[in-house]
Amino acid sequence: MTLLTRTLFSVTLVASSTLASTAFAHGAFKCDVPSKEWKLREDLEDKLKEEGWDVRKIKIDNGCYEVYGFDKKGRKREAYFNPKTFELVGDVQQ
Repeated sequence: MTLLTRTLFSVTLVASSTLASTAFAHGAFKCDVPSKEWKLREDLEDKLKEEGWDVRKIKIDNGCYEVYGFDKKGRKREAYFNPKTFELVGDVQQ
């Protein structure tokens, strides 16, 4: 293999493993709560704001509330919360 071929192979390998680990991380969090037991996403947003978060977006993913924003230390967060208890069930480091 030439140096260029090895370099391209290495870059491709690193990029694909990064994408795979990100995809796994996103699919690793799952909440199994009947929808009738869910609390309102506005209540989760209020709770997080009281804790010092700057909430940018809340959506539903794998049955969990997925929150995008910044925590009280200013760190960018993508966190997953149980929609019934608001317990943190996972976090994707960014």
